[in-house]
Amino acid sequence: MKIAELRDLDQTQLQARLQELHEEMFNLRFQVATHQLTNHARIRQVRRDIARVKTVMSQPNLVGAGATS
Repeated sequence: MKIAELRDLDQTQLQARLQELHEEMFNLRFQVATHQLTNHARIRQVRRDIARVKTVMSQPNLVGAGATS
């Protein structure tokens, strides 16, 4: 998922997306443990998507903190 797409979402949609990504990461880890995962690169993609969502979610807080300085 691109960062520009995430910036178009509101906080509730970002929370929902983050929850979906965490569930997908859980399922991927489960597949690794049972030796069923075929695309190991997907773990890295999901991990980075989680970081992107968290970054976009924290940006309004960072902008507000910078304005008071």
